[in-house]
Amino acid sequence: MKSIVVLVSGNGSNLQAIIDACQTQIKAGRVTAVFSNKANVFALERAEKAGSAAHFLDPKAFDTRDAFDHELMKQIDEYKPDVIVLAGYMRILSGEFVRHYMGRMINIHPSLLPKYPGLNTYQRAIHAGDEEHGTSVHFVTEQLDGGPVILQAKVPIFDEDTVETLTARVQTQEHRIYPMVVKWLVEERLVMKDGKEAYLDGNLLGMHGYAQE
Repeated sequence: MKSIVVLVSGNGSNLQAIIDACQTQIKAGRVTAVFSNKANVFALERAEKAGSAAHFLDPKAFDTRDAFDHELMKQIDEYKPDVIVLAGYMRILSGEFVRHYMGRMINIHPSLLPKYPGLNTYQRAIHAGDEEHGTSVHFVTEQLDGGPVILQAKVPIFDEDTVETLTARVQTQEHRIYPMVVKWLVEERLVMKDGKEAYLDGNLLGMHGYAQE
C-alpha cells in the first residue's frame, strides 16, 4: 500500500476528494498523514475522521523557513511517503524541501498554467476579460507554479461571474482531476524526468499536460 502524505492550510476540500478516492479508485494508496501549518483548520478534522494522522506544525516556533521545512521533512519521512500532495498549502517551500521530494510531489493551482502563476488568479482572469479559466495539476519544482503540467480542466467564464462563482466552478473540477493524478502516481504510471518533463504511460505530456488540445 503506497503512502500518501498531504499538506494543507485550510478547509481541505481537495484532501477530502483524495480521501474519498482512496475508498474507490485509488486502491493501492491511502492517506497516511496530513500536515498543516495552521492550527484548528477543518482539514485536520477531515484527516482524523478518515483515520489519518493529523499534525499541526507551527511556523512561528522556528527562526527560519529552512528550519521549519527541515523539521517538516523529518516528520513527513516517518510515514515513508510515496506521494506528497499539496492541497491548498499556503507556504513557499524551501529548495531543500522541493529537492528532497522531487518527482513525488504535486500541487494543484487555480489557473491554466503557464497563465497566471501566483495568487489572485480568479480576479486576474475576470479582470482580463478571459472567456475561460481552470485548474492545473503539476509536479512541484523550485520554480513557483512552474513544474511540468500533468492535467488541466477548463471552465467557462460568464459575464455575470464573480470570484466566488468562478471559484466554485473551478473547485468542482479540481475535486475530479486531483484524485486522478494521485492515482497515476500511486500506480507508477506518471513520472517526471530531469525536473522538466512529465510522462504518462511512457508518453511525453505537452505544455498543458494530458488535457492538451
